[in-house]
Amino acid sequence: MPAQFNGVPLPSSGAKIAYRNNSFIVPDNPIIPYIEGDGTGRDIWRASQRVFDAAVAKSYAGKRRVVWYEVFAGEKAFRQFNNWLPDETVDAIRELRVAIKGPLTTPVGGGIRSLNVALRQILDLYACVRPVRYYQGVPSPVKHPERMNIVIFRENTEDVYAGVEWKQGTAEAKRLIDFLNNEMLKGTTKRIREDSGVGIKPISITGTKRLVRMAIQHALAANRKAVTLVHKGNIQKFTEGAFREWGYELATQEFRSQVVTERESWMIDAKDRNPELTIEQIAEYVEPGLEFAPPKFRDELYAEVRSVLSAIYNTHGQGAWKQKLMINDRIADSIFQQVVTRPEEYSVLATPNLNGDYISDACAAQVGGLGIAPGANIGDQYAVFEATHGTAPKYADKDVINPGSVILSGVMLFDFIGWKEAARLIESSMERTILQKKVTYDFERLMEGATKVRTSEFADYIIQNMDVARTTAA
Repeated sequence: MPAQFNGVPLPSSGAKIAYRNNSFIVPDNPIIPYIEGDGTGRDIWRASQRVFDAAVAKSYAGKRRVVWYEVFAGEKAFRQFNNWLPDETVDAIRELRVAIKGPLTTPVGGGIRSLNVALRQILDLYACVRPVRYYQGVPSPVKHPERMNIVIFRENTEDVYAGVEWKQGTAEAKRLIDFLNNEMLKGTTKRIREDSGVGIKPISITGTKRLVRMAIQHALAANRKAVTLVHKGNIQKFTEGAFREWGYELATQEFRSQVVTERESWMIDAKDRNPELTIEQIAEYVEPGLEFAPPKFRDELYAEVRSVLSAIYNTHGQGAWKQKLMINDRIADSIFQQVVTRPEEYSVLATPNLNGDYISDACAAQVGGLGIAPGANIGDQYAVFEATHGTAPKYADKDVINPGSVILSGVMLFDFIGWKEAARLIESSMERTILQKKVTYDFERLMEGATKVRTSEFADYIIQNMDVARTTAA
């Protein structure tokens, strides 16, 4: 392992997290790189680190400790190295495996469009994981925020975020538009307007299946009830629609004994309720109004019902399907209303990149907003946990911003490395602090009788409450 990165020696008191046989091997003194973040990131990180260290110390009585190691990106990196994202920062995260970061600015004037996106793509952190749940006492705009308990797996490397686009009026845009109009759309009524900017939306089998695989693995490990594929396949049939089809394919091929699709459950349930039903009657149950469908459609559905029952009724029938992980899908625009009106029906969402971006923030708004929303970017060998909000530069160094997003991202980090005692201690202590109405200004202005505290003071109260939380747990 290199002795230093960006001129900063690695701490001799720590050890590297290893990766062997598809598993992370975590020592009791892991070196974990952190990026402080821009703007308010400085205040947030200082508060969060104190919370992390206190939780580890109280949970493991000195037997474990995190050895923090600063690496650089964003404004701090640009000032020191004239580089928004130094290669050695990426090398350090690659070498040390697991990192955490505050919010980063987007450079002005070209170059890297987003440092966050750049890190994800360079390290192939293909899953953006956003757990969204309610902590008691947090002000919410909805009547029953406690019904929200969803984990979102957002594909992180493809879709419009791949950055393949051409500006309107450029020779490149004209060349592509001419090709599309004169070759690919020749003989059709479709046409791209000449004054368009043009972007490409790639969604691949590889990107889809590895994302859905991770979502299903998480759901099974966490005893979640369902994985919902969120897509706009009714309009974009060969990208978003393909995401849906490839997701189902992955689920039924790799996890056959552990899952049931929603459509399969209708067939099995019909036979469970009345074993005397014919294939044709079960098909009618799945597709009401089937008598009006073309003969080819009916024959294909009959074949599908026959195939499903033949393949899995012995293992999934007689009610056994109710104990399986449900795989279903929902149209993207529909899911937006459903996470408001009946969020308790959803457990794990697997989404293409853009849908996941929107739905993550929409869900977070119901349980306190981005100020308390954690996130992670995870690949097969690396993971970077991060604040999900922006840098809010006008509040920088004023010690007023809610550090909850980074603190809860640290909770995700501790869960990821198997230090669950520290993770639960942070969660329970932060929830207790909020219930005591000792909160930063963003919550204080929405809570009757609350005491407004500074970023650093919020951390102080969380740490004080750790002793109470441990006593209660004992």
